[in-house]
Amino acid sequence: MQAVFLDEGTFSEGIDLPAPIGVSDYITYNDTPKDTAVIIERCKDADIIITNKVQIGAEVIEQLPKLKLIQLTATGMNNVEQEACDKHDVALFNVAGYAVKSVPEHTFMLMLNAMRAGIHYHQKVADGTWLANGNFCLLDIPLIDLEDKTLGIIGIGTIGKRVTEIARAFGMTVLWAEHQGRAPRSDDYTAFDDVLAQADVLSLHCPLTEQTEHLINKDTLAKMTKQPLIVNVARGGIVDSQALTDAINSEQILGYASDVFEQEPIAADDPLLTIANHPRVIFSPHNAWGSKSAQETLWVMLSKQVADFIDSHH
Repeated sequence: MQAVFLDEGTFSEGIDLPAPIGVSDYITYNDTPKDTAVIIERCKDADIIITNKVQIGAEVIEQLPKLKLIQLTATGMNNVEQEACDKHDVALFNVAGYAVKSVPEHTFMLMLNAMRAGIHYHQKVADGTWLANGNFCLLDIPLIDLEDKTLGIIGIGTIGKRVTEIARAFGMTVLWAEHQGRAPRSDDYTAFDDVLAQADVLSLHCPLTEQTEHLINKDTLAKMTKQPLIVNVARGGIVDSQALTDAINSEQILGYASDVFEQEPIAADDPLLTIANHPRVIFSPHNAWGSKSAQETLWVMLSKQVADFIDSHH
């Protein structure tokens, strides 16, 4: 079978990405433009498309009669039109569970940096401000401990559960948010609005769906009475960027620590860029998933899925 990998360049250099077993013809591209004609041309003989973030809509899928499988190198599936896959009998697989160490650790890297103004203080050491100040220590932005704080988690999958374990090791109280507008399914969950009201830190780990798009918006931000830090390692579209920016500027919330943005790379006119130098704002370029070991684990999992798929179609 022919497999085409459309954006191998989304992995780090030096990570070994051999063809899955059963793939006889393996073609890789470093990246692929957002151009339907180019995607169709590259995949016209493909049985299998492997991609991380290339958008594949119905107009592509219906032009590829040989296509049997789209294998994502990611967990989120919002860049492929799933209805078109069903209609044309194309299997759609994602990979989950490969970043259960990487994403939670990144979550706390972002959280701690925001709570302790890490980047702000690094710059004050590096640019001579501390030296000019003359004091043995510099404390112009308060350092906030995680211990005894309440962490609200939205999205309780393997990553949300690992974040829970780490948070408890820091001495935090953890609340799991039930879906918006629903009664808690068990004692382990707390009503969505109650979590918004009680959280000192709110961490987002849910997928981007119609229900979660702009879940963090002007109305939900208004319910956050404790002025929390918001951490987003989920998807940019879960947060309304303008509403979030306004909430930072009006001191309605403490800060924003995010790995994800509505457009990636971040759009030049994204309002979030206007708060980038705030001492409690820290951004990373959608790389929370990508520790070296997570990338290697991902490829092993993906290769097995593809090999099993090929095996079952022979």
